[in-house]
Amino acid sequence: MFMISVPASSANIGPGFDSAGVAVGRYLTLQVTKAEEWSFDHTNSLIPSVKNYEDHYIYKVAKQVADWNDCSLSPCHVLMDSEIPLARGLGSSASAIVAGIELANQLCKLDLTERQKLDYAVKIEGHPDNVAACLLGGFVVTVKMGEEASYKKLPAIDTDLVVYIPSFELKTEDARKVLPDNFQMKDAATASGVSNLMISALLTGDYELAGKMMESDLFHESYRAKLIPNYFEIRSHARKLGAFGTVISGAGPTMISFVPNGKGKLIAEEMQAKLPDYEVAALELDEAGLQVKVNINNQ
Repeated sequence: MFMISVPASSANIGPGFDSAGVAVGRYLTLQVTKAEEWSFDHTNSLIPSVKNYEDHYIYKVAKQVADWNDCSLSPCHVLMDSEIPLARGLGSSASAIVAGIELANQLCKLDLTERQKLDYAVKIEGHPDNVAACLLGGFVVTVKMGEEASYKKLPAIDTDLVVYIPSFELKTEDARKVLPDNFQMKDAATASGVSNLMISALLTGDYELAGKMMESDLFHESYRAKLIPNYFEIRSHARKLGAFGTVISGAGPTMISFVPNGKGKLIAEEMQAKLPDYEVAALELDEAGLQVKVNINNQ
């Protein structure tokens, strides 16, 4: 028996469009045991039910990776639990992809490297920001040029997180439709400079400046704001309570604040009172990323 744990993720991070991702302390977990035939059981309603195991997304990912390595998956019973809501901008599909890759890695004894796991994840997902954060943990900056994805994990960021999760979904393709097809060179240069300064501020611990740059994005936030109810109110209230910066999580509709370390719970409680129709939660950045525990029955 083994257990796989994968954190949620938040991508884009203001001006870090399609590049910056952070691992968030909510988890998808799989408890896997050998069985005579494949089966998936879900412990909560956040995971959609699937009648046939071959239609299960995680199985499909695992099967794909196994096929790429000329390996067959031995049947297992998989008990799944998820704290990651679907279509809310917290990387539910990315966590499932990373979990599926690791499921194949364990069952086929592939001994995949970190680099290989990320390459498979990007091949399946199409872009690296969410999957890199799920896999590596922490704050990860990525870029995909052609078929190659490069990445670097930043030193640990000393902030708490507060997430604002609404009850409705927003599909990534809908959030993409509102974006412009191109930018003027001068606008792109300014937007790129905002992103560069945000990363520099995070690296040097200037979270006030980093938060200011997060909220100065020119790539996507201003276009997507109209799709996110309470967008400006959440930003404004969070800033008054001491948040460094508040941005759309992924493509939305969830928003996420970077707040002073130790103040996440207090700010979340205050914001929950202002947003009774939302789930507001104080979370930590997950620095560990993908975790696997083997032979857990023998521990």
